[in-house]
Order: sequence, then structure tokens, then C-alpha cells
Amino acid sequence: MGDRLMMVGAGLSGAVLARQLAEAGHSVTVVDARDHIAGNCHTARDAQTGVMVHTYGPHIFHTDDDGVWDYVQRFATFRPYKNQVKTTVEGRVYSLPVNLHTINQFYGTALRPEEARAYVAARTADIPDPQTFEEQALAFVGPDLYAAFFEGYTRKQWGTDPSNLPASILKRLPLRFNYDDNYFFHRHQGMPEDGYTALVAAMLDHPGITVHLNTVFDPAETDQWDHVFWAGPLDGFFDYKLGRLGYRTLDFETFRADGDWQGCAVMNHPDADVPYTRISEHKHFAPWESHAGSVLYREFPRACGPDDIPYYPIRLAEEKSLLADYVALAEQASGVTFVGRLGTYRYLDMDVTIREALDLADAYVAARADGETPPRFSAAPL
Repeated sequence: MGDRLMMVGAGLSGAVLARQLAEAGHSVTVVDARDHIAGNCHTARDAQTGVMVHTYGPHIFHTDDDGVWDYVQRFATFRPYKNQVKTTVEGRVYSLPVNLHTINQFYGTALRPEEARAYVAARTADIPDPQTFEEQALAFVGPDLYAAFFEGYTRKQWGTDPSNLPASILKRLPLRFNYDDNYFFHRHQGMPEDGYTALVAAMLDHPGITVHLNTVFDPAETDQWDHVFWAGPLDGFFDYKLGRLGYRTLDFETFRADGDWQGCAVMNHPDADVPYTRISEHKHFAPWESHAGSVLYREFPRACGPDDIPYYPIRLAEEKSLLADYVALAEQASGVTFVGRLGTYRYLDMDVTIREALDLADAYVAARADGETPPRFSAAPL
């Protein structure tokens, strides 16, 4: 007879874990405090225009993990999608990530790849081991491109000077000396044809899974289950008794238009005097559909309060110190595994979230078979 399992959170982590463990013969109850499944990748049709809206901002699926790519296609048809981000700087539009077209347009040149490489290198700072975002940018693209494309956007996104942020934030952004404007470089890229909520619904559609929305789980009830998987905030499981881990949240200003308003899915706005970071036009996330009207979001990052939705973990020195204290508490807890973006206090792309959930499900099954304690975290937070 299988275990009685509690899955707290109906996002990707919870859905994948629930499906895998239900298929392994366990009985899984999934609860979510919100009135919908799919967490922050929730999608819904706009009643006025028919456009599929990414309710909590853009989500584009991309991965090099063949296993994850095969897995999601069990539950949804994925259409090809290339993420081609544009940015408006001082009244001119450029391509992102910074590529050969961006460089030539910005400097008014017609450089070939090797010429552009040397041209940019001559303008970068000699910083052998960059520690901060600013140092990494100056060593990466030099002061001109940094000031135009990165500085203002980063200040707005994180609410602090880029010199206070770690270099790792910038290290995952590409710099290209060709005309490739595909934002991602992964082999598999696409969008679920009917949206992410339909994808998650298909994962949760199993006789061994029961879903309850608008339901808050009390950690004090952990011992009433054979095991609990907690995809909520790590500090929330402990009622924030050591203080709150820092996040950035987002406010969305929705507006509608007729026709095609900006000609692309995402337009960044790094200029310091523009209060938002980007505008997303949701009809372009489903280019195989046709809609007369359009739904757009202006995106305003700010500090996350107790009643806000946490988006981006800050993970600076103060937060990492508090995180270490919460990890120590978690290691002492019994009957619970902390999973996903919030449970491990890490920024995760969707494919990594799914991979970690798949691996954790296997680890749980193996641990139970061997009479061992299941992992405390889906991945180490520190």
C-alpha cells in the first residue's frame, strides 16, 4: 500500500512530484492557497480579446535536458517559439541579447565579428576576477554598453546599485558577435499550445491525485501525513520566526489595444527615467493564434512585502546568512522535504524545476524502499 502524501503547492514542482509519486502507487493530496493551479506560470484566456495571458509575467520554456523535454510533451503539445527580446534606449530600438547588430547599431559601425570583438574588448575594463554585477559588466561589455542596456534595468529590477549585486547575475547573459537574436541558446524551445495551466492540469489528472485550491496547509499538521513536500516559502514553513527572506515582487499594469501594439512579445525599457522595466504583449507568445485585440503588461519591480507574491530571491549577504539559519532549522524538521523555487530560495528556470522534481520523486521512492530518510531538500539551497 502506498504512502499518504501531502503536496503543498500546485505549481510545476508540486505537479511533477504528484504525478510521479502517484504513478509509483502513492496517494497524493495537492493543496494550493491560490484559486488556480500552475503557480506563477499560470495562463488564462482574456475574456475581452481571447488572448492567452501569462498572468504572472512571461514564461518561455527552454532546455537542453532531453528527458525534461520528452516529459513535458507527454502532457502538452509544444509549438516552436523563439524568444526575440527588444529594448528601447533613448528613443531607439535594439536587439537583445547584445549581439553584432546591437553593437553596430549602437556605435554606428559596420564591423565584422572579429572586428567587433576587438572593438568591444578595447573598451572593457581589465578586471581579472569580477565580484560585483557592475565589475562583471565593465569587464564584459565596457562602460558604454553597460550604461545603455544594463545599468538602469538592473537598478529598477533589484532596487539597489549594481555594485551591490553579485557578478553571477550577469554571467548567464550572452554576448554574441553574430546576428543571432534568439535570447536563449538551448536546443529545445517552445510554448505549450494551450498554455501552461493546461499542461499542469494534465499532470495532475491522475486517479491517485486529489487537488484542493484556496487551501492553506498548516505545518503543524505535518505528522498527519506519511510525508509532506513543501513548495511554499522556506521561511513560511517556520512561520517566519527568524525573520523574512528577502524577495523582489512585481506589479503589472494591464492595458489593451487594437491590432499589434509593439510588434514583439517583450520590449525592455532600461532608461532610468522610465519607471517600468519592460512591456510584454501576450498575443506574441502564441504566434500561431490570431487576435484583433491585444493585452499588454507594464512591469514594475519593487520590494516584496508580507502580502505580496515573492518572485526573485535577493540572496545577498544578509539573506544568505538568514537562509543558513533556516536551512539548519529545516535539517532538524522531520517528515518534510522542501522543494522548488520558494522551498530552496533559488531562482529556477522551469526546466530545472521539473528536473529537480523528477529526481526527487526517484529519490523518495528509493529512500522508502531502502528504509531511509527522504532528502530534506530537492536541491541544496546554499
